[in-house]
Amino acid sequence: MEDIYFANPGYLWFLTVIPLLSLWHFYNKGKVKAKLKIPTLKAFESVPSLIEKLHPILFIFRLIALSLLILAISRPQTVDVSSKTKTNRGIDIVMAIDVSSSMLAQDLKPNRLTALKNVASDFINQRTNDRIGLIVYAGESYTKTPITSDKQMVKNTMNKINFDGVIDDGTAIGMGLATAVNRLKDSRAKSKVIILLTDGVNNSGFIDPKIAAELASEFNIKTYTIGIGSNGNARAPVGILPNGKFQYGITKVEIDEKLLKAIADKTGGLYFRATDNSSLESIYNEINKLEKTEINEFKYYNYNEKYRIFVLIALIIIFTEWLLKNTLYKSFI
Repeated sequence: MEDIYFANPGYLWFLTVIPLLSLWHFYNKGKVKAKLKIPTLKAFESVPSLIEKLHPILFIFRLIALSLLILAISRPQTVDVSSKTKTNRGIDIVMAIDVSSSMLAQDLKPNRLTALKNVASDFINQRTNDRIGLIVYAGESYTKTPITSDKQMVKNTMNKINFDGVIDDGTAIGMGLATAVNRLKDSRAKSKVIILLTDGVNNSGFIDPKIAAELASEFNIKTYTIGIGSNGNARAPVGILPNGKFQYGITKVEIDEKLLKAIADKTGGLYFRATDNSSLESIYNEINKLEKTEINEFKYYNYNEKYRIFVLIALIIIFTEWLLKNTLYKSFI
């Protein structure tokens, strides 16, 4: 009975009549029989037969049959549920990531770039129905992965991002944003989003960030901007040692928040500031909540009626009771 449900459970209340009928029957069983008063019963004394002892079973049959009929009209049934999901055209997202040497600053642990990669990988895992692309920029910009639904490839590429000197150092915000727009402008997705992250001010490239923002607005591309870095000073690379490793020193954190806010406002996005690992994670969680992909779920219910077996057993019991009453127990008053 674990998987059986009742379509009309209200009728089950009638089962409470069964114990009442039992009490009424056993209380009045002596009153409904005809009585014959005689001086002595010695002539009638005998050991009751088995058939006589089983006479109450007729009433029990009636109660069982009544109980089964009540269960039947309550319509017991099992339900097989199958579902089908349909994802509408999802969201195309391009993550434009600053990979300048300052992203190795250690105000986020172990540094800004590593903290970003950890949080961004979790974000990618949650965008199961969307396509994602990666843009990196420093003094210039280029595409690391085109927009794709292959999340594993995007995450593998994300994990390999490092400042390796392949592109000139600097912070070309306009170039990074323009490259991301170029990747999204021909997209036919329901929604197009850029997540642009930087830890500095625009000091490189030949494209003005405001012009790039106008392009994003023209193509209906929403841009969320993130400034990453603590307030005040941070330990960051200030030079390169003879062995090729970075020399670290205390530097002032400078983020052009006014520009990042203007880009977000122009494109209908939002600006966020990440000053530590926790706030960076919260920002990506917030963006994940803001940009939801529509998923329609269709459920199909197949009801299997089980009342027939209860009716059949009840009819068999009623027929058996009638047959016994008119054969073996026909002579019983």
